[in-house]
Amino acid sequence: MLTTLKTAYTDTRAHDLAWDLGRAPLPALACMDVELEDTRVQLRLLGASHQVLLGEEYGSCSETVACLPGRSTPLPLGVSKRFGEWEYEFAARVERLSPGSFAGRAQELLALVADHPNGFAGTFPGAPSAFTALLVQRHEGQIRWRTWHSYPQEGCLVSTRTRVATRVREGLGGVPGPGGPVTVPVCGPAMA
Repeated sequence: MLTTLKTAYTDTRAHDLAWDLGRAPLPALACMDVELEDTRVQLRLLGASHQVLLGEEYGSCSETVACLPGRSTPLPLGVSKRFGEWEYEFAARVERLSPGSFAGRAQELLALVADHPNGFAGTFPGAPSAFTALLVQRHEGQIRWRTWHSYPQEGCLVSTRTRVATRVREGLGGVPGPGGPVTVPVCGPAMA
């Protein structure tokens, strides 16, 4: 789904982005709810940033990539965390492209996300190459999502990849559940 965000594009920079795990829901410009089998996912557009919320009976997860007040740590290239039985992996990459390459790549990504049933992208009025896009899916018992944040004024495209899954419990003998290994996405402190 493609939406036009009801706000002007502000002159933010790719290096202003920070990553946070477990942050409470932030005010969003637009949201999309997705059901992936037994998992609820909410994709949230925060302007030139995103928040993904996973919630289900076993816990919840909140991933935020945004310009966060008081956070001066740059966006990490990779994070791998374990929370009890849960695994969370995050990777980010910043690409600097020529103006022609940037515009073409922006349109390609917007078309990919707009045509996907679990894709969500927001563009800014008067700035068609300025966007935030998210795509979520369940793959081999894991929840995975990709995001793209564009910064046309500097020719930068920030892309992220996230994977959330459980490890097989030793006490269960590694017996998979229906459709494969038991996988429950939980990656941070439970949200209120």
